[in-house]
Amino acid sequence: MASKTTINLDLSKTNPKQDRFLRAKKKHVGFGGARGGGKSWVVRIKAILLCLFFAGIKVLIVRRTYPELKKNHINEIRKLTTGIARYNDKDKELTFVNGSTITFTYCAKDKDLDMLQGAEFDVIFLEEAGLLSEFQMKSIVACLRGANEFPKRVYYTMNPGGQGHAYLKRIFIDRKYDIGENPDEYEFIQSLVTDNIALLEKQPDYKKQLEALPPKLRKAWLEGDWNVFEGMFFEEFRDDPEHYLDRKHTHVIEPFNPSGMNIYRSYDFGYNKPFSCGWWAVDAQGVFYRILEYYGCTGEPNEGVKMTPEEQFAAIAKIEREHPYLKGKKIQGVADPSIWDGSRGISVAETAAKYGIYFSPGINERISGWMQCHYRLKFDKNGYPMMYVFNTCKDFIRTIPLLMYSETKVEDIDTDLEDHIADEWRYFCMTRPLKPVIPEEISDTRFDPLNRKK
Repeated sequence: MASKTTINLDLSKTNPKQDRFLRAKKKHVGFGGARGGGKSWVVRIKAILLCLFFAGIKVLIVRRTYPELKKNHINEIRKLTTGIARYNDKDKELTFVNGSTITFTYCAKDKDLDMLQGAEFDVIFLEEAGLLSEFQMKSIVACLRGANEFPKRVYYTMNPGGQGHAYLKRIFIDRKYDIGENPDEYEFIQSLVTDNIALLEKQPDYKKQLEALPPKLRKAWLEGDWNVFEGMFFEEFRDDPEHYLDRKHTHVIEPFNPSGMNIYRSYDFGYNKPFSCGWWAVDAQGVFYRILEYYGCTGEPNEGVKMTPEEQFAAIAKIEREHPYLKGKKIQGVADPSIWDGSRGISVAETAAKYGIYFSPGINERISGWMQCHYRLKFDKNGYPMMYVFNTCKDFIRTIPLLMYSETKVEDIDTDLEDHIADEWRYFCMTRPLKPVIPEEISDTRFDPLNRKK
């Protein structure tokens, strides 16, 4: 180890938001929420300070990929700690002279979590946490333990978007907590580019670059709007409680009894992954209303309850016998064509029929089907769409806004995401396809010196 044992961290660069982050002591702290807030720099500083003040503490820094980890943290922290810490490239670990350590790891896929099996850390930094899934984040946080007096904390730097968007939005932005989650343990510190004076002095045009982005990207990256983000598949979807009653410019509305309307059922099978059954009412104008749903999810995103087909259809039949919206109705159904596959024994469709639940095979043309979903969501000139969702259909409202475009199949959904409700909705939309709505032509009154107008 070199003899030099001093370090110079220029904390004069910190802005009030970064200073608040450095002092934050809640168990779970979210920081950022937009581009340019100085997240990576302050993570490096805080990690080093923890190691200096708490001899023997164990710190973990996680990013999605190793190249990002190396560029943003390993190389930079090694420069800052020259002479007081030694880096072991094999273990990806930096050891300070007082015994404190910073371990670096990445998590591009679930199997990368194996690198942390049995590991214990006192403080964890999840950098660009939205790029990790909820499962990955929770699995990493499970390593937050140790029989010592060191603080046990998790710091999340985050922007809108990514596969972890829903989880981060729920706990830090919406502040909605599940059983076992203590609201007092969570804190969110929003840091926008306008808070980062050091960056704006160095790159005065950076804010202008963000202002020049397309509207949805600008709202997410400049303004920190968590209701829209780049890659969002159904960016038209709106849930506006202020319009639940007048039904304008919202797809979510207050429930009502759909008596007099025809009722339909759509279904997507799942066992290890969630199954989804949705019930729809259709009015005289052909408007869809999602009035009820039965979703086989454990409460953990995209995790199925592992109910057999017999159990699923016994429950569905009971709902249709007893629920006031469905009781006594003749209900037609549509489902994923794969449920008629009987190559391994009795098919799922045959099992459904045993309980009086009948389906027609859905048209499984994905791109055409998604376009029908888009057509249904489109608002007319008065602000009314061709489909609504009762605000009691919580899983539709939760999952649909979070679906993203596939990185490999243009115009399709990323099928690794929680798309089961979207699939059964698509099957139902294809039973009554709409023609594309062509926008009204606006006359061009510009001067035309070449007389090209006809």
